[in-house]
Amino acid sequence: MRDFRHEAVGMLVAEQPLRAAVFDRFGIDYCCGGKQTLIEACAKGSINPETILAIIQENDALTEVNGEAENWLHASITALIDHIQQTHHAYLKLELPRLQSLADKVALVHGVKEPRLGQVASVFSAMRQEIEQHTMKEDTILFPFMRKLDGRKGLPEAPFGNVANPVHCMESEHNDAGEALLRLRDLTDQYTAPDHACTSWRALVAGLAHLDQDLRTHIHKENSILFPKAIEAESKMRSMSQV
Repeated sequence: MRDFRHEAVGMLVAEQPLRAAVFDRFGIDYCCGGKQTLIEACAKGSINPETILAIIQENDALTEVNGEAENWLHASITALIDHIQQTHHAYLKLELPRLQSLADKVALVHGVKEPRLGQVASVFSAMRQEIEQHTMKEDTILFPFMRKLDGRKGLPEAPFGNVANPVHCMESEHNDAGEALLRLRDLTDQYTAPDHACTSWRALVAGLAHLDQDLRTHIHKENSILFPKAIEAESKMRSMSQV
């Protein structure tokens, strides 16, 4: 039986996406923290690794019976970029302005009695600006270069030296987004609205919870699947060009 303890949690989810639900249950970060091994993640969270291993094996067995979730590990770079842009980037373009409007509205109406709502609006605004700049850089600079790597027509010229350079920058910005999500979870009591919350307040909390899930899945696909694929493709092309 395979021992997952010394494997990266991001790759474990890349291999079998439904494992993400297991890690979410125990608070294991598989997106920004996807490079940590399972044993490292368990130590950080004071979790018995044997418990996690047993649940993963049970989860995998059920997945084999019920059918696998969509797996992007074996997709081409271009197919994965298309999916990220059409699914996650498109979602952000629509949802970020909507949630900003809700956050500002709720903070204005209820912020005096509940000061944390003003902090939610502020943290969200800063995160939104960073995410919008981040996705713009991906859509206009990084992803077009990665598509060229997938074309296999020779090593394309890069204004940034090699693809690992902007990838490291993107990963750092992913970490910043992850920290902002942690702050939002804390400010909203893990996205739970109080009993007296109005409809807009409840809509905001529900929207933030969905954004949190989608963004973590989005970051995981880039950090653990797309970026390593692009770095490997460029490395192979560079080696071939030097022969």
